[in-house]
Amino acid sequence: MFRKQHICVCICTYQRPAMLGRLLAKLEKQETEDLFNFSVVVVDNDKSESARTIVESFALQSWISVRYDVEPEQNIALARNLALTNAQGNFLALIDDDEFPRRNWLLLLFKALKRYNCDGVLAPVLPLFEQKPPEWVLKGDYFDRPSHPTGHALEWKNTRSGNALLKRELFPKGQAWFDPTFGSGGEDRDFFRRMIEKGCVFIWCNEAAVYETVPPNRWKRTTLLKRALLRGKMALNSTGTGQLSVLKSVIAIVAYATSLPVFAILGQHIFMKYLIKLCDHLGKVLAFFGIDLVKEKYVGG
Repeated sequence: MFRKQHICVCICTYQRPAMLGRLLAKLEKQETEDLFNFSVVVVDNDKSESARTIVESFALQSWISVRYDVEPEQNIALARNLALTNAQGNFLALIDDDEFPRRNWLLLLFKALKRYNCDGVLAPVLPLFEQKPPEWVLKGDYFDRPSHPTGHALEWKNTRSGNALLKRELFPKGQAWFDPTFGSGGEDRDFFRRMIEKGCVFIWCNEAAVYETVPPNRWKRTTLLKRALLRGKMALNSTGTGQLSVLKSVIAIVAYATSLPVFAILGQHIFMKYLIKLCDHLGKVLAFFGIDLVKEKYVGG
């Protein structure tokens, strides 16, 4: 049997009060089998405090201990760092405000961490479309992420913070755990990369899935391409990619660009898939030369 311990669920939010309210309601129904207690920390990354009302209303009627804080500078790394600074407990669970879990989510993560005696557990984030998307979106699998067998030890390229349970020891006081220079994302993979280089082990729990809401504006072509450009920039920043990698991306851009007419004949979903790949590489190359086409901090709903 496990000794009863405490998990703090850390949520960073930005102008999604309805989705945040749904997530909080789902957390209230989490099963624990009396193995642990849990609390919640919400950091609002909106200086206008758009999440305050929903969080304070929930806290008044819920048995869960909830703390609300504001990070006025729109920077996801700063928001994550504030959430972790104010979190209490032996373990820290990370989930995004546009996601929601099954009833046994925390329980499965906790048992997996104990079973594999690792530093953290990551699990699937499954897309849930608000309405049926066009056929080319479904065929393209643009919102599907790689999956792994439970117990699989992850490489840093397969990590993200949308669904994770981590040991508190990974976050010693007095440090900026997530790098604020990654203002538009990528700070989570950078964190996991550094931890894995230090010898930390993160495993996969395929059963502990959460669902991510995908609104219609997320599958707009412009949104998909902007997100690809951002990913390319983050890929450069997260690894200090050298000239050889950038040269490979230049070659990939030329290859994809010359092949796009053929892909268009094969179907819109294939055309978009490779256009997105092109933009992934283009984002890296542009970032290498200090060019930033996407000015938004966050892209997509």
